[in-house]
Parts: sequence; C-alpha cells; structure tokens
Amino acid sequence: MASVSIRPATADDAEIILYFIRELAIYEKAEDEVLATVETIKSSMFGEHSGVYGLIAEFDGKAIGFSVYFYNYSTWLAKPGLYLEDLYVSPEFRGKGAGVSLLKQLAKIALEKGCGRFEWSCLDWNTPSREFYESLGAEPQHEWLGYRMSGKTLVDFADK
Repeated sequence: MASVSIRPATADDAEIILYFIRELAIYEKAEDEVLATVETIKSSMFGEHSGVYGLIAEFDGKAIGFSVYFYNYSTWLAKPGLYLEDLYVSPEFRGKGAGVSLLKQLAKIALEKGCGRFEWSCLDWNTPSREFYESLGAEPQHEWLGYRMSGKTLVDFADK
C-alpha cells in the first residue's frame, strides 16, 4: 500500500517546487504575482547562505506537495521560531495525510532546533485550510495584523 513520505528539498527539486508555487498561486487567485523561476529558486533556497529550507511530500515516490520554511526570533522567549512560508498539496492528493505529515515534520524540526514557536499565516478567505489547521490544534492569532512593503513602495521608502 502506498504511503506519504517527507524528505528535505534539494536544488534538484527546484522545478517541482516552482510547479507547486504556481499551483498554489492559482488556488490563491494570484498566478500573475509569481516571479520565481527555477534559477531564482535554486539561488534563493539552496544558495550558500540562504536560510530558507524546504520539504517535499511524496506519495508512492511521486512529489505531491511541499513546504518552505525559515527561522525567525522571538525576543520575548529569547528563542528562535520556525515560520512556515508555504505549505501546499496538489488537490488530487489531499486527504492522504501529506499536509499532516508535512506539519508534523516541521513541528519535529522546530523542537529539534529549540524553537519556542511554530507559526504561519493563512488567507482569511481560505476556510478549508483554516479548518484543517484548527482541527490539528493550531490557534488563529486574531490580535496580530500582518504588514508588508514590497515593490516600488519598498524601494521608495528605503530611498527616503
């Protein structure tokens, strides 16, 4: 019987990671915002000092999903935290345990690295994902709002 396995992503996975990024962007109705390429994924995720890590979920040897994460820092806890940037499983493979397996592996990594927190964000309209996370015991953080500067705003602000 086929089962889900999780392994660390390598530079050789850049093409499948880009495929999953595009699938995720389509799901989030933001396909036109993807600027990543195989080359930029290789250099940004797998370069010498990247600080970005990935996991690949496989089902019967076929890549079916991925996660990308990095470490942040909590001044209040004086400990690192693990931040999950993206988690995605192709629709036809959902319900086979890949999402749970990816999250469990990330939780184990967080504990191994002495992290005080394991955090991520979820779009407010993504009810299926929010229900999935909450069914696992994750709690939404309603008191925090995310802020972002990017593109021209970031450049203009930095130049002031």
